[in-house]
Amino acid sequence: MNALPPLQERALAALSAAMPADLLLTEGEALERYSRDWSGEHYGRPLAVARPRSAAELSRLMAFCHEEKIHVVPQGGLTGLVGAAVPSYPGGEVVVSLERMNKVRSVNPIDFAMVVEAGCILEDAKRHAEAADCILPITFGAQGTCRIGGNVSTNAGGFNVLRYGMTRDLVLGLEVVLADGRIWNGLRTLRKDNRGYDLKQLFIGSEGTLGIVTAVALKVFPKPEQVETALVGLASVDDAMQLYARARRQCSDLLTAFELILRGGIEIAINARDDLPDPLSEAYPVYVLIEASAAGRVDLRALLEGFLGDASDLVLDGVIASSKAQGDRLWLLREMMVEAQGRGGRYLRTDVSVSISSLAAFVGDTLEALSQKHPEAIAVTYGHVGDGNIHLNIVPPVGMPADQFDGLFHATEEVIFDVVDKHGGSISAEHGIGRVKQDAFLKRADPLTLELSRRIKDAFDPRHLLSEGRILASADGLAGGRE
Repeated sequence: MNALPPLQERALAALSAAMPADLLLTEGEALERYSRDWSGEHYGRPLAVARPRSAAELSRLMAFCHEEKIHVVPQGGLTGLVGAAVPSYPGGEVVVSLERMNKVRSVNPIDFAMVVEAGCILEDAKRHAEAADCILPITFGAQGTCRIGGNVSTNAGGFNVLRYGMTRDLVLGLEVVLADGRIWNGLRTLRKDNRGYDLKQLFIGSEGTLGIVTAVALKVFPKPEQVETALVGLASVDDAMQLYARARRQCSDLLTAFELILRGGIEIAINARDDLPDPLSEAYPVYVLIEASAAGRVDLRALLEGFLGDASDLVLDGVIASSKAQGDRLWLLREMMVEAQGRGGRYLRTDVSVSISSLAAFVGDTLEALSQKHPEAIAVTYGHVGDGNIHLNIVPPVGMPADQFDGLFHATEEVIFDVVDKHGGSISAEHGIGRVKQDAFLKRADPLTLELSRRIKDAFDPRHLLSEGRILASADGLAGGRE
């Protein structure tokens, strides 16, 4: 292993001397699994890895790092896709892994609230909620790996935003260790609390740049007694949007998910697994995966059948799952499409949003612009219709040399983002900015937004030691930007 530069060596020695021996990892292979994120594309070696067991232990660590001017980056399940949690600061960063702080402290089925430590894996938290006959509705493919603190710090979205909102909408309270080690205790389960500024909202979606979330109070909901899933084929994205408008009116708040998938995504999924057949009798340009759920005495299946029957002018073919297992198989198409994109190597991920009414035009305009400027690029299009969030990804053509990938990705991303700008949308709907999207974010942010954002950063982290160079450019210009 190469020797550390003198400044990093001194920082590590001071940290090791001040902290309990079992708090820090400092050697060789022990650091490796904290060096690369889920995508495999973002790598950075930590100066050390701290694994606190409590907010008090983390508080002591952060106070020391603040005093000694040691840079820190918090880390959850490493399932983010924008490089925010991977160490990157040139002077070295200590990774704070929340993996030991993984308890579910309480689930209250009368308050319909639960309190969870930041290192708890999302799937574990969901199981605890279900044991109390409730659901925690944050749902996406990485839920078996991602951690609650990361969900909060990135304001995670997922499949159920249509009905339950983003993570921001589910957070009732937070416990946060600040950059200087002080603990802010906003961990409440109150549904109404109008005492001045709602400080917790500043930490949600801040990607670890303002403080380290250590515990979260979350809303939970009654566990549905019925879940119905359907997959339908349509002629166009315009027809899918017409179907969505009808579904919102006829299925009302029972509609849980409304996922758009273009044919290319279906083909990726069925080609990835021999046991996953083409879901309908014919191939269609556009598919929609619909889920509705309900408790109580609603005849949910009759409602969904009636809705689809009334939409026969739009729906060309479709299937309603006859069992939970069949419903899971329909969802497997959506999950395998995402998983299989990367099996052939690197690809460009985008995560954009436009107003729901602009979604069809945005998809059409973007695919047309890509076909004209980069006909060699393979576009894979899918998204969450109910919140205007589209993932329009670019897979390199077969045979393209790997050294040409970055050029293709940069050029096609510019095309996609230009169309987003045309439709007044956002270049990041749920993944965040991190380092990967920083240049594009800074290019588009207005001066006053940047000024206010920097003031907030200065107020919470005046020494700029916490996740420096994520979202905003580093104060000293050493970190951030495209990798």
